[in-house]
Amino acid sequence: MKNKTLAAWLAFLGGPLGLHRFYLNGLGDWLGWLLPIPAALGLYGIQRVQELGQDDALSWILVPLLGFTIAGCALQAIVYGLMTPEKWNLRFNPGASPDAAAGQTRWLTIGAIALSLLIGTAVLMASIAFSFQRYFEHQIAEARKISQ
Repeated sequence: MKNKTLAAWLAFLGGPLGLHRFYLNGLGDWLGWLLPIPAALGLYGIQRVQELGQDDALSWILVPLLGFTIAGCALQAIVYGLMTPEKWNLRFNPGASPDAAAGQTRWLTIGAIALSLLIGTAVLMASIAFSFQRYFEHQIAEARKISQ
């Protein structure tokens, strides 16, 4: 039996590593194996910012990858948590009754939804702000070069 609360927490806490995908679909899930790639690239982008400063153009692309991956996994946690017990059990526990306990929404499920909404939104907005700030600063610097 696949537990909805556990899946929501795995998507929120271990989503960038694909833990929720492996829990629900097994180790053969290719999307679960692909999820750590943008997360690792984003961490590499953060490392580049720390070493080279914020003017590193490659980090403008890499850092938001981590943010978008975290935000996407938080969204997946919200989707899992808000899924009805009937739909959950039909999709992930096909042999169980539609109202089986594994698909029920509990207080821990609500906690995963609330934290996913809070943290996922903050990370998404920070990633977008970082990207746009770096992009527009670059455009202004290029415009200054042209005008001189």
